[in-house]
Amino acid sequence: MILQTRNLTLQHPGKLLCRNLNLTINPGECWAILGRNGCGKTTLIHALGGLNQVKAGQDSSVTIAGRALGQWSRRELARNLGILLQDEPGEFWGTVHEYVLLGRHPHATRMLGWQAIDLEMTSRVIEQMELAGLADRLLATLSGGERQRARIALLLAQSPKCYLLDEPLQHLDLRHQLETMILFSELVKRGSSVAMVLHDIGWAVRFCDHALLLFDDGPAMSGSIDEVLKRDNLEALYHCNLGEFIAGRQHHFFPQTVPSV
Repeated sequence: MILQTRNLTLQHPGKLLCRNLNLTINPGECWAILGRNGCGKTTLIHALGGLNQVKAGQDSSVTIAGRALGQWSRRELARNLGILLQDEPGEFWGTVHEYVLLGRHPHATRMLGWQAIDLEMTSRVIEQMELAGLADRLLATLSGGERQRARIALLLAQSPKCYLLDEPLQHLDLRHQLETMILFSELVKRGSSVAMVLHDIGWAVRFCDHALLLFDDGPAMSGSIDEVLKRDNLEALYHCNLGEFIAGRQHHFFPQTVPSV
């Protein structure tokens, strides 16, 4: 077990987002977090990452590797937990290479300067995210998709044991969406844990092995993809009629209108 919640209850002014959530994410698992807009997916990512954006219930707890979030120093926590938020506060005015290198701070052993391993890993993940030709460009000059790939590269340079990703595919074109999902699935195969907010059920079906469904007003459902991603569950989740087809052993879903009478 790397990340666990116990009776996690999250509220936003005037709205219950999550009630008594008990969730365990183990090494080598890839979780999809699904739900309608405003149901609390981002709030949950903040709570799991210890960002203190909301006040949890008194009996709620979140632990990383068996230790409460407050028992970790920020640097220790960053070696175990990496977070990709939807929005990044502020602007970074350096180059792409300098930006991605920031991911190595939790591992730095020197007060000044970087070790060879830091520079090597930074160059490797920049290449991995197809940013080598942009490494000397100012981050602020990149397109939205290029910047998103740089943000993912920074997280890869950080190399935590567990990845919390809030809409990692936003701004990415179709090919880069696929390559990003393959990349995180390879990390999972090597023992990392991944939990990601997704809006496309197809990516969850294809690449995730577990899912957490966050319903309106607090209820949640979690389990294996085969157990949880069923049409009746998803229709109740999204308030939307769905069609279903089977490709190989995978069930795929798509929105459809109700036939007129």
